[in-house]
Amino acid sequence: MTTTDEKVGVHPHPQRWAVLGVLCLSVMVVVLDNTVLNVAIPSISTGLGASTADIQWMINAYSLVLAGLLLTTGALSDRFGRKRSLLGGLLLFGAGSAVAAYAGSSEALIAARGFMGLGAAFLMPGTLAVLMQLFDEKERPKAIGIWAAVTSLGFAAGPVIGGFLINHFWWGSVFLINVPVAIAAIAAVALLVPESKDPTVRKPDVLGSVLSTIGMVALVWSVISIPEHGWGSVRVLTSLGIGVVAMTAFALWERRTPEPMLDLGFFKDRRFTGAVASGVLASFGMGGSLFLLTQHLQGVLGYTPLEAGIRVAPMAIALLVTSNVLGPITMKLGAGRAMLLGMTIVSGGVVLLAYGGSYGPTLAGLILIGVGVGIAQPVAVNALMGSIPPERAGIASGLSGTLTELGNSFGIAVLGALLSARFAASLPDGVPSRSLTGALHSGADITVVREAFAGGMTTSLLIGALAVFLGGVVSSVLLRRA
Repeated sequence: MTTTDEKVGVHPHPQRWAVLGVLCLSVMVVVLDNTVLNVAIPSISTGLGASTADIQWMINAYSLVLAGLLLTTGALSDRFGRKRSLLGGLLLFGAGSAVAAYAGSSEALIAARGFMGLGAAFLMPGTLAVLMQLFDEKERPKAIGIWAAVTSLGFAAGPVIGGFLINHFWWGSVFLINVPVAIAAIAAVALLVPESKDPTVRKPDVLGSVLSTIGMVALVWSVISIPEHGWGSVRVLTSLGIGVVAMTAFALWERRTPEPMLDLGFFKDRRFTGAVASGVLASFGMGGSLFLLTQHLQGVLGYTPLEAGIRVAPMAIALLVTSNVLGPITMKLGAGRAMLLGMTIVSGGVVLLAYGGSYGPTLAGLILIGVGVGIAQPVAVNALMGSIPPERAGIASGLSGTLTELGNSFGIAVLGALLSARFAASLPDGVPSRSLTGALHSGADITVVREAFAGGMTTSLLIGALAVFLGGVVSSVLLRRA
């Protein structure tokens, strides 16, 4: 019987494990940047005089560009080569990081973050696509598990690195550190990573690319405008309407064009749909929750950036231990049960964060999140990449990343908006600033300000925990039926 790998010519590469290390280093640059930025938020706010809206734009400008272009860049990497995509993405990301490090205003930093999002859009689809080409079906789950563990480790280790840098240098160092890492990754990719692309010659789907970019940018724009302009504002509703119309037109076009950029048939596979659903809901809950947690650790519990980063580190340790020790055991449960178990544990951890009036409950919550992610993420990635043809791995990875970024943007916007509303309503009259940093320096009673923020965070994180749990339920049902 001919296997899928034999059909598409996938054979183990002699340097595949070294290449896997390079791929992990490449994506680590992107993952670290997001969590490092979360720890640096108070310092950036003080250094640039940034408002809460500015801070959210610094985070979301990256997501706006990344989510808007991931489908297109995923298709381009399949067509023109994943190695070229990786090299171009690393170059753009490194250049954007250098500009961000020396930005002199909030506007300049927001623009630099958008440029970094462009680099990440070219970089991210290529990593999993190359992995799919280098490893056969026997070794692929192990390689995916290592990739997932390393990227999750970068997500959790970012606050520690960011805290150290902020404690010893200025806030721009959290961006400047990306430059030498990007240079090293470029050299490694150039030397070790083989070129790969979709062997089928396809016509460029120009209209599909335009519609997907307009649609995703408009959707993310509407979401990140909510905190500043309100749910029912003309700006939000207009951009939301444009996004819905553009994405509907994109779906209709992809169904009728003979050579679509995105094969909508991917969604007929329950493994693919289940993995994507878990990613969207998990990123909604965890993205928004960790964004709020870093502010809570510094503004409410009073830790320095380095102290806050160190106190988030147990999540990374728990993740590594879980993925290495429990990984083989949980895989025997089956994808559906493992996803439900992992996401339920993550949800429980977020609930503990919601009631983290002191560091004790916060520590327990972070450990649970690490354990849950260590169980669920390798299962989700393996289900996603195992449900698609290897030659189309770039566009499929781009689709997954697009929807995950959309979920992350929704999480930050929705949970942030809920927190801001509750925080503002709980502050005494006369406090001139509605941001945590501004309120703490306004001369108001610090205890009252901290209690107001903690109360708002509890409400927001409980909603985030519910989203994560629902992601586990939905993905479990779909994966069991697959």
